[in-house]
Amino acid sequence: MKHTNQETHADGQTAQYLTFMLGGEAFGIGIMAVKEIIEFSGITDVPMMPDSIRGVINLRGAVVPVMDLAARFGRPQSVAGKRTCIVIVELEHDGEHQLTGVVVDAVSAVLDIPASDIEPAPSFGTRIRGDFIAGMGKLNGKFVILLNVQQVLALDGLPDLAAADTLAA
Repeated sequence: MKHTNQETHADGQTAQYLTFMLGGEAFGIGIMAVKEIIEFSGITDVPMMPDSIRGVINLRGAVVPVMDLAARFGRPQSVAGKRTCIVIVELEHDGEHQLTGVVVDAVSAVLDIPASDIEPAPSFGTRIRGDFIAGMGKLNGKFVILLNVQQVLALDGLPDLAAADTLAA
């Protein structure tokens, strides 16, 4: 997916976010990090992985870890339904591009959210870690939790997924 809009900065511009549902709550991630959305299937379980890693998928020959956001947020693993899908996110880490799949209950829409409609993350009252939240987007009188994907998808401290190459190939 190629997009020309930049993510929101303090200069007041509008940014695009892919919004999705997870456990009945609305979340958003900056569209610039989203590569594609695929159906929920073909996940290979990898032994000894934390609950937040569902396994790996083979994405056109590349081994891609798949993270269960519900489990990452300290909730039970999500149960796949008809609209469950995997959002493929690309992040740069130490100069390398890393693809990670994210399991979501349902993708909602791509929305433009002006910087003026984004509040700072609350210091209390959310059920996920504060460093996971980039801000709270106001949309039609409701909030969308805008995620800091660098923090949420940080694989630091998780077991090395390189051994999974042979499983998903």
